[in-house]
Amino acid sequence: MQWLYCDFHIHTTWSDGEYSPGEVISLYGEAGFDVIAITDHVLDTESIRRSGRPVSELSVMDSSKFGSYQEELWDAARKAWERYNMLLIPGVELTNNTSRYHILALDIKEYISPDMPVEDIIACIRRQQGISVACHPYIRNHSGDDPSFYLWENHERLATMFDAWEVANRDDLFNVVGLKKFNYIGNSDFHEERHLLSWKTLLQCEKNVESVKAAIRKNDRVSLFLYRGGKIK
Repeated sequence: MQWLYCDFHIHTTWSDGEYSPGEVISLYGEAGFDVIAITDHVLDTESIRRSGRPVSELSVMDSSKFGSYQEELWDAARKAWERYNMLLIPGVELTNNTSRYHILALDIKEYISPDMPVEDIIACIRRQQGISVACHPYIRNHSGDDPSFYLWENHERLATMFDAWEVANRDDLFNVVGLKKFNYIGNSDFHEERHLLSWKTLLQCEKNVESVKAAIRKNDRVSLFLYRGGKIK
């Protein structure tokens, strides 16, 4: 089995990213990555209401956009494989800024509402055979007032419910996650080109979606690397 270069937390123009899915494919494909996940924001209803703006004016999705989003990512996944032999896993970042948690849902096929409690969200992801990841669960240097502390405040209850926790996000390392020995991955939280230079994940497994998902869940052949540019291979 080979070691795969991976990034499972990427935003595009479907939410608050600067690049389209096609442009993201080119950027990561030219760099030599093996696996990426595109995970645009789905925002909770209360946060949308408080903004005083319709969803169409916000850099987020709702259920009405999810089908079109999935179709574009499936098409992008085909192109990523044909052009770069790179896997693209469709996903979302379920973003609840009211209750203060962000959850990556990888390889889901149906819309999941971020309004639900964490346990129900994880159960929905599991029913779809997807992967659940606790996003940036601790203090980040680049984010200021972080809206996602709920997961860490409740980590003893939630620890083993998630398939993995982000132990690294962009340039930040969360030693508290490492000390707890939770299943882990590292991601860029990519929004713009400079975010490519950040923490990433190495997985030793076969290059197909089911093997990647199994490797994240098992978490015994996983490592981090800090990508600093250039062609990986």
